[in-house]
Amino acid sequence: MRVVRHLLLFLLGYLFGSFPSGVLIGRWRGVDVRRYGSGRTGATNVLRILDPRSAGLVALLDLLKGALPVLLARALFAPRQPWAEAAAGFGAVLGHAHSMFLRLRGGRGVLTTGGAMLPMNPPTPGLALACASVPIALTRYISLGSMIGVASQAIIELGLALKKRDSWAHFAYALASSALVIAEHHDNIRRLLAGTERKLGEKVSIPLTAPQAPTFSGSPSLPAQVR
Repeated sequence: MRVVRHLLLFLLGYLFGSFPSGVLIGRWRGVDVRRYGSGRTGATNVLRILDPRSAGLVALLDLLKGALPVLLARALFAPRQPWAEAAAGFGAVLGHAHSMFLRLRGGRGVLTTGGAMLPMNPPTPGLALACASVPIALTRYISLGSMIGVASQAIIELGLALKKRDSWAHFAYALASSALVIAEHHDNIRRLLAGTERKLGEKVSIPLTAPQAPTFSGSPSLPAQVR
């Protein structure tokens, strides 16, 4: 029965995470964000294509996509069911990265990972954000800071679990979600090693003649300059 419960919560989290917030905000602004920049739907690519206000709204929605399934799991069952929370949270991260509405495409899951951890143990994502901010400030590589941030979240949770100040379920969530997020950065890692990674503040030009209206039934072909 517990396995079925956790599976259902994983699927619920996946449904929440699949909500195509970045694509919808881009569509509201008349741009298909999947056609430009990295082709991802997260806040970083939206910032690169549109503006800080649009990126901020996407960031908030991506955080909520992680937090809400965990809070719902807590509301449906006993307040402290860490494995249920972990299942719902990881489902949300996977859904964000591989949305059922975007033919298994999406963002990289950084903010959704932190959003799910927020109700599990609020100080942890705050400390992870501080860890991520340092490399971003020094190098202006958001991707590098993001990977360091999610890895820090897993390391922090490991320490808390060893000291019995948090559960092993929450550490398992942090470890699995950080591994997924880092794997989703495979193209960023290649660009970092090659010295061609985009930095914070770099914008993407959008051709005036480019088709803008997105569809959710498939992944649009990217223009040659942004593949």
